[in-house]
Amino acid sequence: MKSAHIKHLYNRIGFGITPKEVKRLSKKSKKKVINELFSSSNTTTNLSVDISFLEGINYKDYKKRRRELQKISRNKVKEFSFAWFERLNNPTEILREKMTLFWANHFVCESKNILFVDSYNNLLRKNALGNFRDFTKKISKEAAMLGYLNNKQNKKKSPNENFSRELMELFTLGQDQYTEKDIKEAARAFTGYNHKFRGEFSFREKHHDKNEKTFFGKTGNFNGDDIIDLILEKKQCARFISEKIYTYFVNENINKKHIDEMVTVFYKDYDIEKLMHYVLSSKWFYADENIGTKIKSPIEFLVGINTIVPYTFKKEKQLFWVQKMLGQVLLSPPNVAGWKTGRNWIDSNTIVSRLRLPSVLLNNAEIAYSEKGNEETIITNLKKRKLTKKAYIKIKANWNLFEENYKNISNKELIHQVITSEINKGTAEMLDKNKTLSKHDFVVQLMSLPEYQLC
Repeated sequence: MKSAHIKHLYNRIGFGITPKEVKRLSKKSKKKVINELFSSSNTTTNLSVDISFLEGINYKDYKKRRRELQKISRNKVKEFSFAWFERLNNPTEILREKMTLFWANHFVCESKNILFVDSYNNLLRKNALGNFRDFTKKISKEAAMLGYLNNKQNKKKSPNENFSRELMELFTLGQDQYTEKDIKEAARAFTGYNHKFRGEFSFREKHHDKNEKTFFGKTGNFNGDDIIDLILEKKQCARFISEKIYTYFVNENINKKHIDEMVTVFYKDYDIEKLMHYVLSSKWFYADENIGTKIKSPIEFLVGINTIVPYTFKKEKQLFWVQKMLGQVLLSPPNVAGWKTGRNWIDSNTIVSRLRLPSVLLNNAEIAYSEKGNEETIITNLKKRKLTKKAYIKIKANWNLFEENYKNISNKELIHQVITSEINKGTAEMLDKNKTLSKHDFVVQLMSLPEYQLC
């Protein structure tokens, strides 16, 4: 398989790849490289943090110690978020982890309860390459989602339409594919959904509307799973998901012919793995117009730097300020629609942060941060020099591993290893002048270029 295509593949289904790995994979055919990729993601390794503080706690205990336990739980959610970031930095099931990140911005949800967060995040991970039908049904029963979209409050005497609306608009069909009556009837079908203290799904039959509902022109005594089945009968669902996967993994500019191909594959049985295998095996996935054209999300940017030069935050809290500064904090979406991607990742503040960050992380530079994560505040404060040591982000970089992975790679070769997008003439001339820099300084310079924002 061509080296350029291997780099492109791993930029999209992961966060980059080392020259050492490129060399190993380039001896294999495309089919074997892709099969190895899927094979390595066959298993699911759950992510977890210590939640022993809840051992032996029942609902009565929780009510008595609510404030104390809620505070611990919120801190544990942050710990889980940090653990997720570390997992992304060191994935063994690379495709599964990238798909988990994708689904987290599709089935958007947020909770401050560590039990619910743990269950929800690992549900995404376990079903990331599974069957979309089963996946959606499980999502509808998760405690985190039941709370986030108010379906716990959805009862036959007072239906709550929030979940049924977002189920169709954001999770399965897209806008303008249903009527207000469809929303109301679907909400009735989902009445009675609830969960137990520790998050296990509980169906409260006395709160369920057992009367007939008419949904998408069909009438019956439907429950929530029935509604999801009826939604998936529509080819529009297969198209909606195919388009989201295409814009995330291939190109934000939709190619209708490619989408039609994907829909044909996906609509048969809603098998996510089959769909992804088709996309990654297609010729058009590796077309020039799809290489180096995607703007990295903040998480892709941060983890991508780590792929080249591994680093660790000495203080977990500082990782969150960096994520906030860049505009994407894991487990903390802006709203139910999730993060707007593409050009929305870049504005006058975040581009300055991105261009400066590699130097901060890898050259032992210091950058001040504010709780607001505002770059303008950062620059102003740096000029005033009125900050305590606690205000500086401290990183430990593993340059030894960088040297091992990039051994015998010249600075000229390093350019094409790190940058996959087209380099403009001015940048190319500047890099040519600086090609005598040490490999350490040169790679930091490469990751500080606007071109590095693309993959």
